[in-house]
Amino acid sequence: MDNLSEKDASLLNALSLAFIGDGVWTLFVRDYFCKHTDFKNSNLHRLTTKFVKASFQSKALERLHLNDQEIAIARRARNVHNNTIAKNASLADYKKATSFEAVMGYLYLTGNFQRLNDFMSIYIPDLESSLKK
Repeated sequence: MDNLSEKDASLLNALSLAFIGDGVWTLFVRDYFCKHTDFKNSNLHRLTTKFVKASFQSKALERLHLNDQEIAIARRARNVHNNTIAKNASLADYKKATSFEAVMGYLYLTGNFQRLNDFMSIYIPDLESSLKK
């Protein structure tokens, strides 16, 4: 798969970036739990849902140190009009979660995997602590 230039990726619809970022984030969480547990699928799913929901992603965004381009992507995603209504999250959390996902999608599409991995590694202690409960 070819990477997009930063310019081309930044021109994509913010919800498209979030769509890709949601998949990237979900895969990261699932990958972690598959590699670090021997749980059955039902337990894997239960664990994963804690981290792929808007309330976690909203708080996760606040822990990132974004550069100017990433701030612009996050801001654009937060401000986009979305007809989807958050099922179990406030509108503010939903918008921040969309911003988080858009940044993840942007990094993935531009092939900035080192930065993506650096960001994702921030949350490994959260994933680890969920296994100890």
